[in-house]
Amino acid sequence: MVQQNMGGIKGDDYKKVCVCFAIYYELGFIVLSVLGVIFVLFMPVVGLFICVCRCCENCGGEMHQRQKKNGDCLRGFYMATLMATSVFLAVGVTIAYAANQNITNQIKSTRRLVSTNIRDLKSFANHTPVQIDYLSAQYTTAKNKVLSDLDNIGNLLGGQIHNQLEREVVPALDNALRMTAGPNRNKIKCLLKILIEPMTLTLLLSFSVVSATLPDVEAPLASLDSVLKTDLSNIVQKGYSSFNDTPRLVREQTKEILSGEVKGLLDKSGGEIVAFTKMFPVEPALENFTKFLTESQKNIEAYYPQIDQLDFYRWIGCVVICCMVVLVPTFNFLGLLCGSCGYDKNATPTTRGCLSNTGGNLLMASVGFSFIFSWVLMGVVVTSFIVGGNVEKLVCEPLANRQIFKIIDTPYMVHPTKKNFLPGMLFQDPNIDLTIGSMYRDCYENNGLYSALQLETKFNFNKFLNATVYNLELTKIFNSVNVDLQGMLLLEQEGKDNLIDFANTGIGEIDYQAYLTEVNKGVTVVDLLSYANDLEAQADQLPRGALENALKGHASSIRQIHKEQVVPMEQAMIKVTNVLNAIEAAEYLIANNASHVVKQEADKFIKKLVGYFSQYTDWVKHSLEMEVAQCKPISNIIDSLEIVGCSFVVDSVNTFWFGLGGCCLLLIPSIILSVKLGKFYRRMDTEDVYDDGAESWN
Repeated sequence: MVQQNMGGIKGDDYKKVCVCFAIYYELGFIVLSVLGVIFVLFMPVVGLFICVCRCCENCGGEMHQRQKKNGDCLRGFYMATLMATSVFLAVGVTIAYAANQNITNQIKSTRRLVSTNIRDLKSFANHTPVQIDYLSAQYTTAKNKVLSDLDNIGNLLGGQIHNQLEREVVPALDNALRMTAGPNRNKIKCLLKILIEPMTLTLLLSFSVVSATLPDVEAPLASLDSVLKTDLSNIVQKGYSSFNDTPRLVREQTKEILSGEVKGLLDKSGGEIVAFTKMFPVEPALENFTKFLTESQKNIEAYYPQIDQLDFYRWIGCVVICCMVVLVPTFNFLGLLCGSCGYDKNATPTTRGCLSNTGGNLLMASVGFSFIFSWVLMGVVVTSFIVGGNVEKLVCEPLANRQIFKIIDTPYMVHPTKKNFLPGMLFQDPNIDLTIGSMYRDCYENNGLYSALQLETKFNFNKFLNATVYNLELTKIFNSVNVDLQGMLLLEQEGKDNLIDFANTGIGEIDYQAYLTEVNKGVTVVDLLSYANDLEAQADQLPRGALENALKGHASSIRQIHKEQVVPMEQAMIKVTNVLNAIEAAEYLIANNASHVVKQEADKFIKKLVGYFSQYTDWVKHSLEMEVAQCKPISNIIDSLEIVGCSFVVDSVNTFWFGLGGCCLLLIPSIILSVKLGKFYRRMDTEDVYDDGAESWN
């Protein structure tokens, strides 16, 4: 941080700046440590001075108590204050003892934490090769899916081509099939006979002279009979079969292209992937790592007895220190108990009882122990404060908020010639943007080691996989897929000729109006339909009878012939032409424009095949980054170090010195109060005597 902010400072100036920063940061520790050292040095001196002074009957050492008016109030105040001080001393000792015991308990529980971390690391090492093999083996799944689709290319690709073309082809064939239906074709012939024969009969029976110019209908009827003998329905069904045979046509035309060559290329790619995963000695390295973990665990467990022994000595030492402090509140409580129970208001200072005097002596013993042990306690407090406080501030807090990683990851901080020391240590390339902080974050989120260590900078498996799976030879074969539908015949020439002959029979050229005109000439010179209307009107005026009914019947027949026979037959001729045009348009679509449809569907099919490999490569990339060799155990080691070093040890050490430090500070008021209160309980050598028998309050 200093190097970042003071990049322009070099040499001696840089060292001075570092010293200034260190002093500024350690100022609080320095001040408190100095005060603690002063306490350690002066308490024995002060204690010795007071002891000598009191032996000379000075400094309150004279066994004489001057009686005061507020003596009882002072005694009560001193007693209550000393009792509260002693209670706080006992609380401080309890805190220190609890912290001491917690260190022992947590050290024992550390064994379970160590075993758990080693077990997780072993699982990490054992599962990683299996996961890598699983990644490479899943290529077979994608390969088999591609081969399955290629084997079924007729239904998949041919079916899609068929679906795209049937919107134009099937309606044309359906219309042709309806035209060739037997009832429709026979109906045409019947309509002609029904139409012509009544007309001819009517003309022959007419009392008018038949015109000799009426056309002959025998030839059209003979041509129609010839056309109807051809089974056009069977020809149209062959067109259906030819169109529905598109999947087989696709399969036959692509069989040579997608033969064993594709399978060979896919097998080759799979072999290259497996070879790439075996190229690096991952499995032997992890086996050695597992052996190292096993040996390390044995070595650590071998130190457990020594650790327990050292911890026992530490525990005993801390208990002894706590017992030193316990002596002070113990003598205070005993002194208060004896002094309070043995105190007699009516007794003079020289006549106080033995119990009261014992209480005073116990309080003075408390003072003596305070002077004897206080400097030792303060020495322990200062030492543990300097160590525990600095470790807490410099290591534990930055480790808890992860700021320590920013300090360590500062360029050139760890090594003066390496920008990033972690990649410089692992890959001999300090320019890789890999830091301990980024690695910890990835491992904490349980990502893969491939992502955490940015191994793609050295072993880019994704790039290799893309180059292997999407090889040029396979792409060239896929792009050569093409289907030619020009040989597909929807309607044979015989069927087309039959429909053309049907249209050319001449039935559409019969002059039906001439026959109607001749019929009209026998009654009136007006139009047939107009005459029919007039005929009905005249019939309505006739008397009821056979003549009226005959006239109305002829008028109705004339209208029915015109409506149901003449008009539909003219429309049928137009429909034949439309059917032929539709079939020719469909065949033109298949022969010329189907290549676009085939290309479009072939591209979709190839994209689907490539999609299987895309899914595989995307899955491999995600698995490498998130699932394979998940490095949570590595971040757990750092977290475990924080838990053991900070939460278990440093926090307990800080709690220990906090409790003892409070006790050391409370020893000073305890000394003063014990000395003051001891005057009220101890038996004095002299007392105030008044000649007039009256007390004089000073």
